[in-house]
Amino acid sequence: MRSPAIFNRANGLAAVAGALLPLGFAPFGAWWLVPFLLAALFALWDGQTPRDAAMRGLAFGIAAFAGGTYWTYISVHGFAGTPAWLAVLLSAALVLASAAHVAAAGWLAGLCRVPDALRYGFCWPAAYVATEWIRGWIFTGFPWLSLGYGQIDGPLSAWAPVLGIYGVSLLVAVTGGLLLILLRGTRRERAAGLAAAVALAAGTWALAGRDWTSPAGSPVSAALVQGSITQDRKWLPEQRLPTMALYRDLTLALPDADLVVWPEVAVPSSADRVEDYLRDLKAAAEERGTQILLGIIVNDFERDRFHNSLLSVGAATGVYHKRHLVPFGEFFPVPDFVRQWMRMMDLPYRDVAPGSDDQPPLIAGDVRLAPSICYEDAFGAEQLDFLPESGLLVNVSNDAWFGDSIAAHQHLEMARMRSLETGRAMLRSTNTGITALIDADGTVMDRLPQFETGVLKGQIQPRSGSTPFVRAGNVPVVLLALLGLWLGIAATRRPAARP
Repeated sequence: MRSPAIFNRANGLAAVAGALLPLGFAPFGAWWLVPFLLAALFALWDGQTPRDAAMRGLAFGIAAFAGGTYWTYISVHGFAGTPAWLAVLLSAALVLASAAHVAAAGWLAGLCRVPDALRYGFCWPAAYVATEWIRGWIFTGFPWLSLGYGQIDGPLSAWAPVLGIYGVSLLVAVTGGLLLILLRGTRRERAAGLAAAVALAAGTWALAGRDWTSPAGSPVSAALVQGSITQDRKWLPEQRLPTMALYRDLTLALPDADLVVWPEVAVPSSADRVEDYLRDLKAAAEERGTQILLGIIVNDFERDRFHNSLLSVGAATGVYHKRHLVPFGEFFPVPDFVRQWMRMMDLPYRDVAPGSDDQPPLIAGDVRLAPSICYEDAFGAEQLDFLPESGLLVNVSNDAWFGDSIAAHQHLEMARMRSLETGRAMLRSTNTGITALIDADGTVMDRLPQFETGVLKGQIQPRSGSTPFVRAGNVPVVLLALLGLWLGIAATRRPAARP
């Protein structure tokens, strides 16, 4: 008697491979492991119907996302105050929704009946990356554990300025397919797989260390302030004035800095309620020749809404409103009756308003800054709206929502990929860590310890020019992935020729 579709040995092996996938990302850094895990998944897809391949993909995805994004429960229950049962339900729903994309890749893989080498080395990697790309934008997107992020310290990261994050993901999956060809292919297929591996290695070697952008102007003296205010105290009424005094005093104690950056909503209030504080801060910044970027809530009274914003204070003035909001964190895509229930249960229920897509860069002296707030830096294509005009990237965040988990390390890894893709250094200021200065090649120049109050100072170089990814975005990789799917599925359905 055939074992149930979910509970069988093959799905168990897929789950084991998926459970190991988070080890390929920060803070573990086993980037070399990921191609082997993809090879294992592809081997489990081999010879299966679309349904069975989808089930194995689902098992792989559930295990991977349950282990790699468990910290969503910490945020929803530990800090948002959601009841445990509802937090488990929401976290499980996110895991299942993410795993469904791997299941979809398996289903597409099951439709492909082209020769093994083409399936392993191109069609199946294309299926995986096409669904990974869809996961990065559908229903506002959740790009965590995209394969390419784990390669930030591996050799394949050299392709990021050319192909972006999904291009690196595709090459990771192709590498997994080549491993399977070398293991299972015929002599001719192994020779072709080896030739493809050599070509990939040669291309990687040729791109390694290449400088796609050039220095523009003088280095900027920057200071990043990490207040380390725990999330359970951040919004207490008695904590507001001490928090504001902390950030002000740490900033004014700096002997000199061209640019000072505070974290997301560093000021636990709305701008209209602390006008005197902001006015005094602006006067001090102008006197010192410093530009201060600070996270704060900005009310739009005319439209009866509010924004999660980054305010620029000093000689230049400007404001950036967060565009890409967190579902069930900053907005709630639920019917009105559910919102009413949330209000009665004393749960957050008001939506933050998104900023417009055509906001200009912020300015500090002669340098234009490409801003992002919180997990906006997880969406590489959205950063391109400010490029190539901007010379530096700036991200402010508050990973205190996730406690002492792996989330902050994963988030830093994604921020590093944004610098590498765009050829721009990044100033990354967070509440409890990981605050870091990131160079244009994605390396961390310096960082502060987590959960410690401090100021990170350093010189950072603005840059000009465009990487191939800045010019083309994700379009080439998406087209390549769709081509792989078309070859695999269209060739399968082509009628056989007459003898």
